[in-house]
Amino acid sequence: MWEERFSTPDFVFGKEPATFLLDHADFFQPGLSVLSVADGEGRNSVHLAELGLKVTALEYAPSAVAKARTLADERGVMVDFRQCDVLAQDFEGLYDIVLGVFIQFVGPVERRRLFRKMQGATKPGGLVMLHGYTPEQIGRGTGGPPDARNMYTCKSLSEEFSGWEILTCREYERDVQEGRGHSGLSALIDFIARKPE
Repeated sequence: MWEERFSTPDFVFGKEPATFLLDHADFFQPGLSVLSVADGEGRNSVHLAELGLKVTALEYAPSAVAKARTLADERGVMVDFRQCDVLAQDFEGLYDIVLGVFIQFVGPVERRRLFRKMQGATKPGGLVMLHGYTPEQIGRGTGGPPDARNMYTCKSLSEEFSGWEILTCREYERDVQEGRGHSGLSALIDFIARKPE
């Protein structure tokens, strides 16, 4: 499904970073290491590399990885792009920031497994940063999966990251214009948590 979705001439979600990254720009200091999970066509990983971060990006769809490499070349930055199934493959290394932007392609059981991998790839004192949709997004037709079980709430994320220091957990609405994939009034959530030292 994802290969078919990304096999288009255009960038499905545009070339500019998710507004989430701009809203929380203070966290992205030059020299930090970042793992971007299910990175798509590279808009977020390339932006972070432009800011001077050391970025590794994981993505399943070969066509999306190819677009991401093209975007990185256009912008003159280096990103370690890795084509892999994030549900099947272990994450290598430890990172200052592990990032997941609109990665709501899995239900509760697989999501728990994915979050455990993300937590394991985070350095002590490092951050997991998540941005996605709440269940209120269902039926809007402005992006995201059709299944409410794939969505996040502050309660569910706080439970998944029990024992971590929650720095931000905010549910809100915003008009999103990020390519044709995310377009219109959306029910969003931002979540940032720090791993215990």
